[in-house]
Amino acid sequence: SPEELRQRLGFSALQLAAAERALQELGLLSAPSAPPVAPSDDHPQYSADELSDMLETDRTFSALVEQTEQVLGKKMKTADLQLLAGLYDDMGLPADVIYQLVCHCVERSERAYGAGRRPTLRQIEKEGYLWQRRGIDSIPRANAYLKTYHQRQGLLPAYMRALQLGERNPVPSEEKYLTEWMDMGFPPEVVALAYDRTMLRCHELKWSYLGGILKKWNEKGLRTVEAIEQGENKPAAKQNLPTAEENDIQKYVQKMHRKR
Repeated sequence: SPEELRQRLGFSALQLAAAERALQELGLLSAPSAPPVAPSDDHPQYSADELSDMLETDRTFSALVEQTEQVLGKKMKTADLQLLAGLYDDMGLPADVIYQLVCHCVERSERAYGAGRRPTLRQIEKEGYLWQRRGIDSIPRANAYLKTYHQRQGLLPAYMRALQLGERNPVPSEEKYLTEWMDMGFPPEVVALAYDRTMLRCHELKWSYLGGILKKWNEKGLRTVEAIEQGENKPAAKQNLPTAEENDIQKYVQKMHRKR
């Protein structure tokens, strides 16, 4: 199991995932040997003494705590320090990557809920595990991910307008849908068409129903308005009509049934 591998090799979860990716790239491993690591209560619970020892002996972790408290604008409690220590010590994310992760979560929280809103450490931990699954374990990879993320953020207003939701920012659950549709390759005008179909059927915006329409189009490879309209306007396949001989047989059978 992943836990046994980590114990025998002395690897963190991040190191184990990196080793797995390396083996796959070399063609020595055809598929993931285990599901991605996710936040769980099974991960190490650091005691107050252990945290105190880390703060005193590990200058990098101590500096990370200080920087994180500055960004969050609060003094972290023991429960918060445990989550931060899990990202740093158990998962093995570098301190500079964790700091960038924290800043990203703060920016995202302010954009969604307004200036001054701060994420919880539990929310930061959840995003940290997402970064781990995506292999974001260095500053260059974090920068590349954030560049793509910001590009998507610039496209979100057009999708919100396509759904008649005005100029407001999407909440996280809405953003999840929109990002998924972007990944499928649907431009805003196709989402607008799916919205029109949804309103005609449901008389209100139902995200799951709209997503179902787009999923069907995606399965058919239809990702533009023109392709969708052409696909829907294709004439139905002609049914094979019975031949004259087959008609005679059918008439004979019907006649015999009437005699009975």
